Amino acid sequence: MSRLLALALLPAGILLGYIYRMDTIEKEPTKLLIRLFLFGCLCAIPASILEGIGTTLLDGVDSTLIKLLADAFLVVAVAEEGCKFAFLCTAWRNPAFNYRFDAIVYAVCVSLGFAALENVLYVVQYGLGTALIRAFTSVPGHCFFGVSMGYWFGKAKHARYYGLPGSKLYLALAFLVPTLLHGFYDFCCFMSGNGLFIAIFYAFLIVFFIASIRCVKKASASDVPISGG
Repeated sequence: MSRLLALALLPAGILLGYIYRMDTIEKEPTKLLIRLFLFGCLCAIPASILEGIGTTLLDGVDSTLIKLLADAFLVVAVAEEGCKFAFLCTAWRNPAFNYRFDAIVYAVCVSLGFAALENVLYVVQYGLGTALIRAFTSVPGHCFFGVSMGYWFGKAKHARYYGLPGSKLYLALAFLVPTLLHGFYDFCCFMSGNGLFIAIFYAFLIVFFIASIRCVKKASASDVPISGG
């Protein structure tokens, strides 16, 4: 069992280590990162409650397609990314949040905290095969949803500090962009019985992961100082 748990946590650890290494100017306080990671784990509680409510509200929908679309985008994606975003906002005024790239580190910590707990629950229930599949799909998916959230969150803090326009828009995008990406990911999973959607899903993963890694590298190389509330 301990080996299985280690395998379940390994993908999140590797991805978190990669993002941490890309924060090249000033490393973030360990206590803050641990707190955000644990906040990500806690996301599972309110997210599961909201998803349960949303699923109940969709029981009366007759169209299977509309029900799957609503479940993917308006229930699962909104609940999970919304809870992550709420916990990420606790870092907004933290004195350690003094570089734009810090936002990506924080958002990924929250996202991978959620992904790690979710992965443990799935792997304990379904076994090693699930661990291997999720290591290359859902765990990096959550990581890169976090990258997109952190990218826009950092731009919002940067705009606010320098008195530039768009801070509120960037904050909205920090929630909306990962929510749309997550919703599309889940909808493709819900439609996995259709061969076309399987192909779309894996094409999406490849493009999304490559684009996210490039985003991380670019954001790291062009990092700038920010501070203040």
